[in-house]
Amino acid sequence: MEYIVVKGGKKLHGEVTTSGAKNAALPILFASLLAEGVHRFNNVPVLRDIASTERLLQHLNCTTQRDGGSLIIQTNPPDDYTAPYDLVSQMRASILCLGPLLSKYGQARVSLPGGCAIGSRPINLHIDPLRQMGAEIHIEKGYVIANCKRKLTAAHILFENTTVGGTENIMMAATLAEGTTVLENAAQEPEIVDLAIYLKSMGAKIDGEGSKVITITGVDKLTPSEHTIVPDRIEAGTLLIAGAITGGDVKVEKCVPAHIQSLIEKMRESGFTIDSGDDWVSVSGGNMGHGVDIHTIPHPGFPTDLQAQFMALMTQCEGASVITEGIFENRFMHVQELIRLGAEISLNARVAVVRGEKGKLEGAQVMATDLRASASLVLAGLVANGETQINRVYHLDRGYEKLEEKLASLGATIKRCA
Repeated sequence: MEYIVVKGGKKLHGEVTTSGAKNAALPILFASLLAEGVHRFNNVPVLRDIASTERLLQHLNCTTQRDGGSLIIQTNPPDDYTAPYDLVSQMRASILCLGPLLSKYGQARVSLPGGCAIGSRPINLHIDPLRQMGAEIHIEKGYVIANCKRKLTAAHILFENTTVGGTENIMMAATLAEGTTVLENAAQEPEIVDLAIYLKSMGAKIDGEGSKVITITGVDKLTPSEHTIVPDRIEAGTLLIAGAITGGDVKVEKCVPAHIQSLIEKMRESGFTIDSGDDWVSVSGGNMGHGVDIHTIPHPGFPTDLQAQFMALMTQCEGASVITEGIFENRFMHVQELIRLGAEISLNARVAVVRGEKGKLEGAQVMATDLRASASLVLAGLVANGETQINRVYHLDRGYEKLEEKLASLGATIKRCA
């Protein structure tokens, strides 16, 4: 099994480019099921989750082809409307084929999803709105079985809790439904906006994306189109933190600074010098910051997907910081691994108190427990004394394209081993 070895102590310097966003690409690739024909997606990262999506689309009778940084999908009518367990269990986002299949073909059979074990993400936020739209849905032997005798019909849907995946699934389903569907308490993430941009390029009628109320008026047919995936804001934030935690000077290019504004504000509050332009953001100066508090909440608040990385940064900032996880109840699995490296962190339910001290971490073997936890351990390894070995890096490969190569290009001593 592959692992990553990091030798700490190198300040990072230079420029690095952000890849396309995994969390934007996944729903957009599944949106191709809504229109038969050839779709072209640019700036698609090479990741385990993208490969899993390709395999599922191929199972649904699509063909996929890589062309450099682009992915071409030929969508054909499925022979089988099933998303099987062996494919879906590898990636929770596979549930996003439910809405498109049901809306386009009137039926779907989707295995209950897998993915990172970071907390409860109930699929009722996907299923209940589809029932409101006229679908008959039940769960049998680990599968969501959905049917609609005629076209889905519009509904006024109020999400009990803000849900990114639920918003995406219902937004896709509503594009071919009869009438006008209104989504209230909708997610506002940039990935929602990117999905809406692609759906509208296919002929969908959508208003309000990026706000808490989204309106979708159904159309009779969508047609394939071409789209460039938005830059990955979580990768951009991770690379920015990498520069900060090492006391280096790093410029992250081809990103959207507005998408990580909450991180930028907290880093500035901590004392780091952050500059930005239209498509870049940088951290400069060798002075380590001081502890600050964060509370993860839905966008535009501080993202849960940057909480673990920010915690690694706070281990090097003088004073205490309080980190409250407001999204997932089990997203502190990286805490014990950071403690193995010498971090002083106390944990109580969803609140972690970090007492930072520059240079305190010592290299050791640690284990990645989920995607973002793995990134936090790599960041900690950049400043730990000696060598840090991060095991189970297949988690990292689900969401970061060649992270170790990007860090090495900035001067980090890091390598992947088998």
